[in-house]
Order: sequence, then structure tokens, then C-alpha cells
Amino acid sequence: MSFKSMKSLLVAVFSLFLLLFPYSAFPQQNTAEHKTTEEKFDPTTAILNHVQDAYEFHFFQVGDFHASIYLPVILYSPQKGFSIFSSKRFGHDHDQTYDGYRMQGENAIVPVNAGEQLYDFSLTRNVIQTFLALALFTILMIKIGNKYKKGHGIISAPSGAQGFMEPIIIFIRDNVGKNNLGNRWERYMPYLLTVFFFILINALFGMIPGAANVAGNIAFTLILGLISLVVILCSTTPHFWKHILWPPDVPFLVKVILVPVELFGLFVIKPGALIIRLFANMVAGHIVVLAFISLIFIFGAMSTTAGAGFSPFSVLFVVFDYFIEILVAFIQAFIFTVLTAIFIGQGFEGSDHDVPQNDHAFV
Repeated sequence: MSFKSMKSLLVAVFSLFLLLFPYSAFPQQNTAEHKTTEEKFDPTTAILNHVQDAYEFHFFQVGDFHASIYLPVILYSPQKGFSIFSSKRFGHDHDQTYDGYRMQGENAIVPVNAGEQLYDFSLTRNVIQTFLALALFTILMIKIGNKYKKGHGIISAPSGAQGFMEPIIIFIRDNVGKNNLGNRWERYMPYLLTVFFFILINALFGMIPGAANVAGNIAFTLILGLISLVVILCSTTPHFWKHILWPPDVPFLVKVILVPVELFGLFVIKPGALIIRLFANMVAGHIVVLAFISLIFIFGAMSTTAGAGFSPFSVLFVVFDYFIEILVAFIQAFIFTVLTAIFIGQGFEGSDHDVPQNDHAFV
């Protein structure tokens, strides 16, 4: 009922502004020349530029001042060799050329000479932020591990970050590892916990204004999906491949159809489900937040009063969506981890029929 009321309120607010400011979106004849020279706000371009990778961390702009952290550009051309310089060389508006290179859009560098080959090894904001998240994750886990070695959390109650992480680790162990991997759960826990926390940390980092949306980058999710595929394939048994390549007790004509389907599901569908699910959800959350922020500028282009009047509603929606995004970050990290565990468990499912039942008991 409250959700329907919120939808009704949103529709009413939009309708009110459209009724109060119907003509402000259309400039008068005497201001047409001024409007053509004024740069218009393009929400689609703005959202895509924030979601995609870039060669700088851009936080805000006040007049001609740009609060940005410019990153190193590392290019290699067989014709010219290596070129290393700051992305600031391309200018604030990326309209300058340097050393025979120029920016194409916001996230691509191309040579001025169209026939020149170019290999880009630049440290973009996705790369830098991934390294930062990895460093934070490593330092945090080492500190927690050292606490356990000293007896904290074993002979005494956990404290600090250890107290926050321990319930999550136990939850992943009991509800993901033990439930899906049987008596083999312990050997896979380091990988499952690494995947879960690495996705979670990168997703939370991406919510910082001006930061990169690493978890919503298809290259990031692609690598994680391929690594999980390797782990899945390395966990399979001859029993598994026997049922994949030549299913028993199945008519021959059905096998002809079933075998390609099973192989396609193993090598394409399973990693694809991991890759696309995480990518789509992380990108969608950022687009929703940026869309609500863009509404301020869209209404502001109609009228200054409209932009100022809608700003509180837009901010409230953004704050609400931020809390939802925190929940989504935990959920998507958990789903990726549990699906990986399920796919690994399917690799040796049915091959433990000769193991005594008491060996499957969880400790």
C-alpha cells in the first residue's frame, strides 16, 4: 500500500511541475541565439560517462575548476614505442592532442594517424580502484587472521572488524559451502570467501561519488566468471563427464540432442549466468541513482524554480536508492558465490555413492 502511495506521489509531483512550467522548456524567440550557444545537459551521455571506464577520477566542477585525479596513460605503438604521460595532457574537455594521440569520447584513446597501431596499457580508474580494493581486502584479512593467531575470537570475543566479518564468514560457510559442497566444503572455502568479499568491496567502493563502477564493468565480471568456470571444470569427476558426454539409459537420438545442450550449458550458460547477472544488476543500480540526480538538471533546464523545487525529491530518492544499493551489493555477492558453489557441487554430484554416510556429517 505504501509503495502505491509513493508511486502516486511521484506521478503527482511530475504532473504538477509539467502543469506549472509548460512553456519554460521552449525558449522564446529573443533568447534563441543565447540558447544555441549554451551547452545543453545530455542525461544519456552524462550517465554513460559515469558508468563507463575513464582515464581520471572526476569529482565535481566549479566554473573552470575541475576537481579531478588524473591517471597515467601508458601507450605502446610499434611505430613509436612507449608513450607515458598524464591524462591531463588531453585537457579538461578532452579536446587536445598530445604526442600524436587524442581522446575519442571519454574512455578511448586513438592515434591521430589512422594507420598507426596502438596498444593501451593505461592505468584507468577501474584498474586503480581494483588495486585499491584488493589492497584493502588483503590488509583487512591479514589483520583478522593475525587476531585469530593471537587467540582473539577463540578464547575471547571478537572485536572490531573481526566481529563484523566473522558472522558473514560463518554464514557463507554454513549456507553456501556446507549446503552445496558436502564433505568437500572446506577445500573450496578460501575461493568462495575471496569471491564474495572481492565483489562486495568493489561494489561498495563504486557507491562513493566520483569512484568507478568496477563491479558493473563487463570485463571485471567476465574474468570472475571465467575463473569460476576453471574452478568448476577442475572439480569435475569422470562420473560427471560420463553423464555429460554419453548419458546412460537415454535413447540414441535423444543423446544426439542432449549432449550438445549439456556442453553448451556447461561452457556458456553457467559462466554466462554468473557474468551477466552481476554486470546487469550493478550497472542498473548506478543508472537509477544517476537518473534521479539528472532529473534536477532536466527540470532546471525547464525552469530554475522547477529544478530547485524538484531537488529535495530527487535527493530523497537518491538516498533511498543508496540504501537499496548497499543491500543489492550484499545480495549480488552472495548470489554469485552460491551459484559458483552450486555449479562446483554439480561437478562431483553422484560420484560419492561409495562414501559412508557418516563422512558427510558436517562438523
